Amino acid sequence: MRISLFAAALVALPLLTACGGGGSDKPADVSQADVSKALQDGGLKDAKLADCAAKIYVDQGISQSGLRLMIKNDAKSAAAQDPESLGMSKEDADKARAATTKIVTDCLKQQ
Repeated sequence: MRISLFAAALVALPLLTACGGGGSDKPADVSQADVSKALQDGGLKDAKLADCAAKIYVDQGISQSGLRLMIKNDAKSAAAQDPESLGMSKEDADKARAATTKIVTDCLKQQ
């Protein structure tokens, strides 16, 4: 019995560590799906458009901290005229502006 419990603990430890149970303070990476969900939760009800926009934002190379700021408060993001006002770095703000332009030309044409 003791061997079975020990073996189970050895199997479970890597799984818990991989799931964030290892005590790491690093936030999980923001995925394209996370961005799409935030856009939809923020009022963009067209899932196809949200998916297209999310792909462009992620592909544009916005940093993880920039993506976190974008999805942190989607209502504020939607109302913000300038991404830097959300606290983004100049580099991320430039990438977000370029992504927004690309979204208009690429995603809205699909509609």
